[in-house]
Order: sequence, then structure tokens, then C-alpha cells
Amino acid sequence: MTDRIDRVARDAFGYSALRPGQREAIESVLAGRDTLVVMSTGSGKSAIYQIAGMLIEGGTVVVSPLIALQRDQVDDLTDIDAGAAQLNSTVPAAARERALAELAENALEFLLLAPEQLANPDVLGELAAAKPSLLVVDEAHCISEWGHDFRPDYLRLGAAAEALGRPTILALTATAAPPVRDEIVERLDLRDPDVLVRGFDRPNIRLAVERFHGEQGAERKLRALHEAIEAAPKPGIVYVATRRQAEELARSLCERSVTAASYHAGMKGAERDDVQERFMHGDLEVVVATTAFGMGIDKADVRWVFHSEVSESVDAYYQEIGRAGRDGDGAEAVLFYRSEDLGLRRFFAGGGHVELDEIARVLDAVRHADGALTPSELQDELDLSETKLTTAVSRLEEAGAVRVLAGGEIEPRDDSADAVRAAAETEEKRRVFDRSRVDMMRGYAETDGCRRAFILSYFGEPFEPPCGRCDNCEEGRSDAPPDDVPFAVGTRVAHAQWGEGVVQRYDDDAVVVLFDEVGYKTLALAVIRDRGILESA
Repeated sequence: MTDRIDRVARDAFGYSALRPGQREAIESVLAGRDTLVVMSTGSGKSAIYQIAGMLIEGGTVVVSPLIALQRDQVDDLTDIDAGAAQLNSTVPAAARERALAELAENALEFLLLAPEQLANPDVLGELAAAKPSLLVVDEAHCISEWGHDFRPDYLRLGAAAEALGRPTILALTATAAPPVRDEIVERLDLRDPDVLVRGFDRPNIRLAVERFHGEQGAERKLRALHEAIEAAPKPGIVYVATRRQAEELARSLCERSVTAASYHAGMKGAERDDVQERFMHGDLEVVVATTAFGMGIDKADVRWVFHSEVSESVDAYYQEIGRAGRDGDGAEAVLFYRSEDLGLRRFFAGGGHVELDEIARVLDAVRHADGALTPSELQDELDLSETKLTTAVSRLEEAGAVRVLAGGEIEPRDDSADAVRAAAETEEKRRVFDRSRVDMMRGYAETDGCRRAFILSYFGEPFEPPCGRCDNCEEGRSDAPPDDVPFAVGTRVAHAQWGEGVVQRYDDDAVVVLFDEVGYKTLALAVIRDRGILESA
């Protein structure tokens, strides 16, 4: 098996050697085991499914959220005569039919498609008839409501996999903390999955936080941000919290002779594409963006990523700063931080949640419908936003009250009177958890310890500080964790009020625990020792 993997990697793709984690993942897939791979951006996740797909009998179906990503990967595979095509809204009907026919005839190795294609019963039926041997879910964090790029279309992938004859599933993502990984496994219904978290550290990226206090803190922060952008080598990306901030900062930079443009979801698609293309081709020095500037931004020479405000979570922050230094050369990630800015993120964290009466309305409509309802039919009937409807359906599905079919239709499953209350309780737990993730961003911004160790422990990857490549380590503030800790990192513990959780890391005189139900909590070591409020689970 090792020889076969090496031969395909070398002869077909030109790889002289595989990176850490790639071989393990390929071997797992070839053994027929469902596999979840969490590897940092630029570490070669695509090579895993490409090599495995070449070695496994039958076709490979790849779900990818962005048409641009599909196109790039199809071009790469076509260059080596691997046999690849894409299926999305831009592909003419004749080309779609040809691709599906070639997959069924084993004349096509890879078919890349957008997740909404699986909502089409005809497409799903033809894919099932082709009997693919491998289903790849790229950007798998999109299936998680705790992920920073949640896509409702991803929610039907578990059912779609069953409709396809339940091939081996390979899920790939560049960032997924333990709760996100758990949700990916659950929603895709991965069976005894091999979960591989590898290569998360990006040592070429220097981590730093600039902190601002007092009444003049906002003004001083903005001035410092301007000065840092002007002085830094180009190109770079600035992330801001709102569309207005993106436009105002980009305009201000242009007035200072910096070639900059804004990018946000309020712009027309053609305008966003133009900004991205100009940036990718070197015609723009700086893009000032909201989180809309995300997947598909694969520019190797980005020298820095600055954040004007905290991200919604450490997951999102690490994904965003990971767009720097993909060429392996030195890069920088700086957060410009005021504690007052956390209020905006907490406000955003509270958005999109649904109330008990909204959940009840959705369930009532599903139960009284004449057959299964599509999401658009439900949305029209109830006048709920897509976000709220998706959240309500997800909570009801978790409570066992409804079933989401492969095509996205929703049908009743259980007539229990407690379903709405159970769904509402789950929603409240989510709300608490979301707020705890904002608190983790505060912890990152305000820690005096090694920032790299903070981030890597958040993702469950051990790291012994100091790293020598963050502001705290450079200034000698980072120390190794204490030796006399009550529980080792990774230990499962229990709390009388918050239930069970896992010890994440130690910060000076405190321990951070990720509780299953309430999220991240920081507890004083003295209290744990004196009162015994934690015990091994």
C-alpha cells in the first residue's frame, strides 16, 4: 500500500514526499474507513482525496462550496489526465449530462459539485446509479452551525450519502475545534471515523496583539492601524466587523496613497469578483474586508493579516490569519484590540437564534402539511428568515421531531409534545456556547502567555511554549505550564453545575475547560484545589 501511494503521489502529482498526516489519511480511506482530516490551510488536504481517488475502485464525488474552488481543482486534475468534471449552476445542460454519464461508465474519476446539486432528485438518482466509492466533503466545517462558514445546503449531506449507497466518506477542513469536529461527525453520520488533526501550527506567522484602553482608545487604535498598514510590506488583508468600516477604511487608505479596496456581502457579485481578481493579480495592495472575504482566497504572498476587531471565535480568527504566508515565508497576524469591541461580537453571537414560539410554528407547519415541505415553502408560509428557519429545523431534527430528506424536504418524524421544549433547550445551550467562544477570543487577546500555545490548545494540538514567534514570547512573558496541575490537559472532568468537559489548557493560576453543554469556562486553580469543584469523569 505504501509503495502504491508513493508511486501515485510521485508519478501522477509530482510530490517528492508526503506531508505529515497525508499518508495516514490516504491509508485510512483506502481501508474503507470514514475519515475526518483537520489540517491547516496550505498543508495539502486536496492531495489526500486526489491520491486516494486514483487508487480506489469507482468514481469520487467531491462536494465543494465554491465554484471557483471546483474550477481550480478540475483544472489541476485535468492537467494530469486524471479525468475530472464539475457540476454547478454555470455548467451547460449538455456538459452536465456528459459528466454524469461518464461517471456512470467509470470513464470519469472525479466529479466536483456544489452541495445544492444534491437537492436535485434527478442528479442524486444518477449519482446513486454510478455507485461512487468515495464521497469527499471539502470545507467540512460548513456543515456545523458552530463553524464560521456555515452553509445550510451542507445539512442534507448525511442523507445524500445514504442515497448514494453510503460510500466511504472523507471530510476535509482547515479549522475545526473539538465541538465543530463532533458536529461534523454527527451530521455526516460518520461511522467509527478516523479523526486526524495534523499540521495545525503555522510557525512562519508571527502572532501579536496591540491593546488600547481608555476614552481615546478607539481613536488611537484606528490611527495605529493606519500606520501599521502603511508601514507593512504589501500585500495584506485587513478584517473589520462591519460593511461601513470596510468602506471607510479602504477610502481612507486610498487617500494615503495605499492601493486598497473594500470587500463585503453588500456589494454586487461582479464588484466582489473584481476586487478579488485585482488582489490575486497584484493590482491591489490591501483588501479591507468583512468575513465575506473567505474561502477561495489562495494568494501565496500575503505578508500580513490585521484585525480591527476580534473575530467571532478562535476558529474564525485562525482561518482568517491563515491566509498569510502561504508561501512559507515570514508573515504577521496582528489583532488591534479594545475590550469594548467585545460588545459588538457578543451582539452578533446573539443573532440568528430562534425563540420557542418560532420553533413551535415551524413544527406545527410541518406536522399539518400534506406531505414533506421544501424550505422555501416553509419560509413563505411562516415569514421567517432563512437563518432562523434553518436553525429551527436543525433544533427540531436534533430533538427527533422532524427529518430532513436528501433533497432538503422536511417531514414530521415524532409527535411528542415535548419536542418543542427540547429543541428550545438545545437552542439556549447553543446561545450560551456561542457567547463562550467570544470569551475565548478575549482570552487570546488578553493572555500574557504564549499565543501560539493558546491557539493550538484550543484546537486540541499540544504545544510546549515558548514559541519565540509571538509578542509575549519575544518579550519573555511566556512560561511553561505549571507542573503541579490537578488534571492533565485532555482529561475528561465533571462539574456539579456545568456537567462534563475536557481540560483545554492552563494559564498561570487558572485552567480552561471545554464543557459539553455550556462551552468554555475559566476556573481559578486555587478554587479547584480548595473546594474540589472538578473531579475526573
